[in-house]
This record gives sequence, structure tokens and C-alpha cells, in this order.
Amino acid sequence: MKADPTRIEPTYSERIWGSRSLAPIYPEKSNLAKPIGEAWLTDVECFIATGPFAGKTLGKAWKEMPVSWRGTQLTSISDFPLLVKFIFPKDKLSIQVHPDDTYAATHERAAGGRGKTEMWHVVSAEPGAQLLAGLKTGVTKETFLESLDAHTLEDLFLAHHVQAGETFFIPAGTPHTIGANMIVFEVQEYSDLTYRVYDYGRVDANGKPRELHIEKALEVMKFGNQADIRTISQPLPSHDAFKYLLAACPYFATESWEFEWNFSSESSATHFDLFVILAGSGTLSCQESEQSYKRGECWFIPASLGKFELKPAESTSLIRTYVPHLPSLHQELGIPETKLGKVLFH
Repeated sequence: MKADPTRIEPTYSERIWGSRSLAPIYPEKSNLAKPIGEAWLTDVECFIATGPFAGKTLGKAWKEMPVSWRGTQLTSISDFPLLVKFIFPKDKLSIQVHPDDTYAATHERAAGGRGKTEMWHVVSAEPGAQLLAGLKTGVTKETFLESLDAHTLEDLFLAHHVQAGETFFIPAGTPHTIGANMIVFEVQEYSDLTYRVYDYGRVDANGKPRELHIEKALEVMKFGNQADIRTISQPLPSHDAFKYLLAACPYFATESWEFEWNFSSESSATHFDLFVILAGSGTLSCQESEQSYKRGECWFIPASLGKFELKPAESTSLIRTYVPHLPSLHQELGIPETKLGKVLFH
């Protein structure tokens, strides 16, 4: 099977806190009848738009993909491992927390048994935009429940003002909420397990409040001193582009690439890549194939693709993310292992 860059069509999820315009990522989706909160770029129900799997869902295509497409280290992975998405909050998300793999494997087998560690890269943010993640020192379960009853839960959280280009790493067990008036690109384990703690008294279209999961949330929530969630991106060697490693953990490694001129790169035989275009347009060329890319698109890069070239028609910014082999990641990236410490999370 010939390896080709393969475009994946997104699915869109209505959310009570979502936006009625997804511009500038998807300018055609404006004046929407219902608020859209998320664009899932690797939903297993997403359809493949190009290449030999065109017309199939990503979930079905993954089952049929040869090792040469998946990568040698992903041969035994039965389900697609990464969920990437854009988040468009016009209001605060609920205050929530996600379980880790150990808890999910025991208590959430019916929901896939996989926890949810994630990272956020801020694509754009209006002045004053912020997110809440992690609890202040000294917060206990007792004080948490007291504040929940008093509707003062936000006072217990560490607040983080955000700017475009910043990245935040959110381990499972970290309570959080994303605020309004920003666009966030998220990379996470493929899991939709969310324990909602507080929803600001909102009701859905039928006048009913959304379900809360306080008991489970308290079982998985991390109390005590919180690590700094804002990452310090690590420059990567490149002659033709500005490349940075944003975050790396056992589940994903994520880089940002920015370039104005043509440059060449090469796939890794050990894993597939996902390219998500944050800004710009151009063409992606390999062997005898050339395909156009534009903002908002997600491309699956087969492990066996080999050498390819990106030719920007306008200045381009993209995210590259993949499932890494952490012990050899520094070798793949061409940097000393000591430099991974700033962005490596175990």
C-alpha cells in the first residue's frame, strides 16, 4: 500500500459553553444555529478524505492500517491512541477532573478503561482570558466540599492568565476549567472520561442541569502542592523552520513548527505523525504526490512516508504530535537528553 499524507475530516460537538462562530480556524462556520464547543480532528467517527482509506472512518481505517502506516512501535495498539481537537469556549467550561489509567481500568471499563492526560496549546486569546488548573496549597477535600456548597469553588484554584502560543500540561487528576474568549488546541489520550464537579448552575436546552460526578471526582483529584502546568518550550534544531518541543509524556509528544519557505523533513519509521494546521496554507509534497493544506486541517502522516516537503503559499504554523518512545526521544529530535527535562512529564 502506497504511503500518502492523508487528510481527516473533523466532527463538531455542540456544547452549552460553545461559540456560534469558529472563525478564524473554520471561517465558513459562522452565525451557527447552535453553539459548537469542540472540533474533534481524530474522532474515530471522523471520515478519511484522501488516500487509500478515503470514505472510511478513522476507527475503521486504523484497524486496517498496515504496520508500515502505524509505525513499528504501535503494531499492537488496538484503538487509535490520540485525540486532538480545537476548543472554542464562549463561556467557562465546567470545573472538572479526569481519572488516570489505573483508576479508569478498574472503574470505567465500559467507557474504554483509559484515563485522560492532556495538554493545551493556546491558539488565540483575548485580553484577560484565563484558565483555572490545580488547587492552592492547603486545600483539602473538606474545604473543597465547603466551597462547592458555598459556590465559591473558583477561589480554591490557581488562576493562569493566557496568551497565544503558551502551552499547559494537565496530568490526570488535575482539576481544571478553561475560561472564555480563547481558542485552544488540545492533545490527549483517546478518552472522553470527564468527572464534572461544578457547572455554574447552567441548564441544557431542556431546562435540565448537566450531570455531576462529585464522588468519583474526589476519588481521583490531586490535593496538595501542584506542579507548574505552564511548559517552557524547547527549541529543536532546524535550518528551514522554527521548531519547538511543547510537551512530551508517555502518551504523546507535541511540537510546533513555523515556516515561511519550503523545507524538507522525513517521517519516523516507529510512529505515525499528526499534522494540524494552525495558520497558513500551501502544499505537502512527497514522491509523485502533491496535496494542498490549509488552516484547520488534520493530516495523518504514515510512518513509512519517508521524505516529504512542505511548500507554504503563506507563512504557516502547524502542530506535529505523535506517540513517542521516551527513552529514545532525544535521539529522534537531535537534542541532548538533559534538555528534555523542561518539557518531559512522566
